[in-house]
Amino acid sequence: MSHQLTIEPLGATIEVEEGQTILDAALRQGIYIPHACGHGLCGTCKVAILDGEADLGDANPFALMDFEREERKALACCATLTTDAVIEADVEEDPDAEVIPVKDFSAEVSRIVQLTPTIKAIYLRLDDALHFQAGQYVQLEIPDLHQSRAFSIANAPADVAATGEIELNVRQVPGGVGTAYLHEQLGVGDRVTLSGPYGRFFVRKSAHLPMIFMAGGSGLSSPRSMILDLLQGGATESITLVYGQRNAAELYYDAAFRELARQYPNFRYVPALSEGAAEKGAQGRGDVAHGFVHEAAKAHFDNNFAGHKAYLCGPPAMIDACITTLMQGRLFEGDIYHEKFISAADVQQVRSPLFRKV
Repeated sequence: MSHQLTIEPLGATIEVEEGQTILDAALRQGIYIPHACGHGLCGTCKVAILDGEADLGDANPFALMDFEREERKALACCATLTTDAVIEADVEEDPDAEVIPVKDFSAEVSRIVQLTPTIKAIYLRLDDALHFQAGQYVQLEIPDLHQSRAFSIANAPADVAATGEIELNVRQVPGGVGTAYLHEQLGVGDRVTLSGPYGRFFVRKSAHLPMIFMAGGSGLSSPRSMILDLLQGGATESITLVYGQRNAAELYYDAAFRELARQYPNFRYVPALSEGAAEKGAQGRGDVAHGFVHEAAKAHFDNNFAGHKAYLCGPPAMIDACITTLMQGRLFEGDIYHEKFISAADVQQVRSPLFRKV
């Protein structure tokens, strides 16, 4: 049995299957509701139930507090309808956002490349074409575990369209069951399923402003896709990538970005290492900045980020530090966009008081 759901302020009415979450139904019918973790942990997808009834599901009590439940609030990623309903969601229209319904895909593992000691590139050849905006991600089902994990698409949309192959950069997380499976058991020729595209992380091309991309760890995936898309599309605005890793062994796609900087006069690449200064000389990379991503960016731009659009992707602590640095350097909240994947452990971390959007 299905139910009718009306989403305000859009006035759009969609069909929601029995047991399907509000968020999943909306995304699969091309309506974006802001969300982050997808598992009831962060509260980003909070909506108000104006009419009708819903089962609130397994919402974390800190993400959906008792008084909010009494006020008929719900988390769209957990809530399922028990009647026809009307909700109010924090839906923002953006002229640069494409309306792309989420779909399910089957794929074959076509290649696996060891990028660093802890990061692998997993290439998936899709049975059907996937259209997405650079910066978006997919949910990959982990075989045999009945679990899914979010991974950003690391190659450009034009390359995916040409080859039918998407690239996912997977860092092995200590104690992580899902990433351990992908690193240790997944092999070339294996079949997997995934869904997507997800996310609201994309370039605001209509702004025609210089851009700063700040990435750390395997958070390079989205910025790489976005930068390749911009350069392939003939963008003329200044594009700067500040990319940080702990040590030189983990600094992947370094040579490729250096080559892009030689090919495109509007692209600048600033690699940064957070571990020992002695390593810089040992690796023969005198142009590598030292310190964390936000420190390297501050030095490169002389603490003046005014007039830019900034795109951040990486661990939550890195993003919070970058947000603080950017705002101290005269960049306003409305010009900062970011993507961070939230785990249960991250819920316990304090968010930056300077930034209200996830």
